[in-house]
This record gives sequence, structure tokens and C-alpha cells, in this order.
Amino acid sequence: MKYLKALSAIALLLSGFLLGSNFTLSLDARHSDNAETPSPSSESLRNDVKDLETEELDPAIDDNLSPAEKKVIDLFESAAPSVVFITTSSFAQSYWSFDVTEIPKGSGTGFMWDDNGHIVTNFHVVEGGQKFYVSLSDQSSYEAKLVGAEPAKDLAVLKINAEGKNLTSIPVSRSDNLKVGQSVFAIGNPFGFDQTLTTGVISALGREIKAQYGRKIHDVIQTDAAINPGNSGGPLLNSSGQLIGVNTAIYSPSGAYSGIGFSIPVDVVKDVVPDLIKYGEVRRPLLGISLVNDRYFRQEGAMVHSVSPGGPAAQAGLKGLQRARNGNYIYGDIIKFIDDKQVKSSAQLMDVLESYEPNDTVTVSFERNGKLIDVNLTLTSSVDK
Repeated sequence: MKYLKALSAIALLLSGFLLGSNFTLSLDARHSDNAETPSPSSESLRNDVKDLETEELDPAIDDNLSPAEKKVIDLFESAAPSVVFITTSSFAQSYWSFDVTEIPKGSGTGFMWDDNGHIVTNFHVVEGGQKFYVSLSDQSSYEAKLVGAEPAKDLAVLKINAEGKNLTSIPVSRSDNLKVGQSVFAIGNPFGFDQTLTTGVISALGREIKAQYGRKIHDVIQTDAAINPGNSGGPLLNSSGQLIGVNTAIYSPSGAYSGIGFSIPVDVVKDVVPDLIKYGEVRRPLLGISLVNDRYFRQEGAMVHSVSPGGPAAQAGLKGLQRARNGNYIYGDIIKFIDDKQVKSSAQLMDVLESYEPNDTVTVSFERNGKLIDVNLTLTSSVDK
């Protein structure tokens, strides 16, 4: 019985061997019939699978995006290379060793104005800085120089020398046709995180905010697009990726985003930046006077403190503060109107003058000894002072 079982086991082993041989031979024969096509290696199979995944998955990812999402992605990818990260530093000298140390001061955002390396940002981003550094979207870094600044509009222009670099500016739109509710997009570097996109809508138009020295910036854009510390100086874009404003401030008790941000309208930027590039300052129309600070003169009007010799006001006969023999001051002339525009303060006088150009002739109405006097004079330019 044991003998029979042993013979059966041997028979099964032999049959399995023969079947395996036949199966192997049939595979070999099949390959030999197709001898011109070599067997694919495991490396080539892996490459084929990789190519297949690349070809099939990318369209699938795009299919999951809505047309609106694709448009925002295109907008960001188009505008981001024009947005830069700005850092500033100042110098301090050691009291003991007299060694001079460069100390980081602040950071912010800017954007390319043209292909010559001019960069627009906020004045408060560069204020107090002695050295300026600009990092582009490709992480290349350049030292920049300050070309000009206008504190009253919180705008400044830097310039980098990036020869051989393809610098791309953001297309410039207009801000006089904006509508509350239209979509806006802000790109900046909040808290040092570069190339950040936030979205929102225009919440209000015609706002006023105070810039340096108490001067008002008019027609400011209010938006709920998140603007945090570090976003200052970055572009505010419309849905076509065009510049409509420069992000400048937030309203927040905590100092962080609270849903109210402000941007300087691009129409103001277009007036200021060309003068900063050409002259280093805004080419303002001037009367040729200095004014008494509104804190010390609380009546309606703008009191003349002093008159520039040979200037328009001096030629028209205006007088500033004078001192009597007894030591008391005699009021200077108090400007009440420029043409038909009423002047209630020195700050308002500066705002009124912004509606004029150098070489314009205006009628100045001023009060002297209780009498209102009218004179005509021709405004001069700040670059000629």
C-alpha cells in the first residue's frame, strides 16, 4: 500500500514538471514568433506608466477647476512676477567701539512700474531706511536706490539695476470708473510670506485717509480683500489683472486684518509716480509761501507765516507774520479763497492747489486787518523753487 502511494506521488511530480515545461515552451515560442519586438525592460515599463499618468492626470486636474478659478490662477501667474518683496535697514554706531552695524528696519511690498527697474511702493515702507533691498519672484535679490517719495500720498519709487533681467510691469488701468461690488485681487508679502494672493470686492469708494503730516488722500478705495502688515505697497488689481490701486493701510484696533483695507487709487499714482521718476519729487504748483500750522491758528483760513522772496505771493504783495516793536506778533495775511474755492485751513489750501498746474493764474482772496483783498498771481513749480 505504501508502495502504491509512493508511485502516485512520483507520477504527480512528473506530470507537473511536464506541464510546466510545455507552458514555458509555449511562452518562449510566442516570443520567438515576435522576435523583432524585444521584451520591455522594467525601467521602460516604469517610464511608460509615468508618461501615461502625466498625460491623463493633468487634464483631470484642470477639469476639476471652474472657469472662474482658472481665471484667478491665470491672473495671479501673470501678475506675480511683477510683485517684489522690499526690506529696509538702517545703520547704528556702537557707543563703545564706534563700529557701524546694519540693522533690519522693516519690510513691505512693491511692484514693477516699467521695464527700467522702477518700483512703486508706499512711503511708509521706505521711511527711515538707509539701505533698500528688493527680492524678485525668482528669489534673485538686488540693492535698490530711493528715486523719490511723496509722503502726502504715501507713495515712493525705488530703482534696481537688473541688466539682462526680463522685468515685467503690471498693466495700468483707471480708477474713476470703479464700482462698489466689483472683484479685486491683492498680491503682497504679509508678515514676510512672499507672493500671497487675497481676493475680495470694492466695499466703498471716495474714502479719505490721513497720510504723513496730516495731509489727506482723497478718493481712496476701500476693500475687504485681506491687507495685512507686509502687504503695504502691493498692487490692487481688477479682474483683468490691471492695476487699479496701491494697498496702503488697514483699519484695525489690533493692527491685523479686520475686513477694512484701503488702497490709493491708480489715478493718483499716475499723477505722482512720473514726477517722482523725473524730478525726485512731485511737481506741485506753489504760491511761494509757508503757512502757520493749523494747531496754532484755529480760525477759518490759512495764515501766511512767511513769503518766499521773488515768489508769486511776494510779487502780489502778500505778507507773513511780523513782529511789532513791543514784541507782539502781527497776523500774516489769511487766505480765504483760491478762485471760488473756499479755504478753511492750511491743509485744505494744499488740497485746493492740487487741482491746479504750475503756470496757472489764480485769484487769491485774503484777509488783512479785517478787509478782504483779491490779487491775481501765477503759480510756480516745486521743481523751480
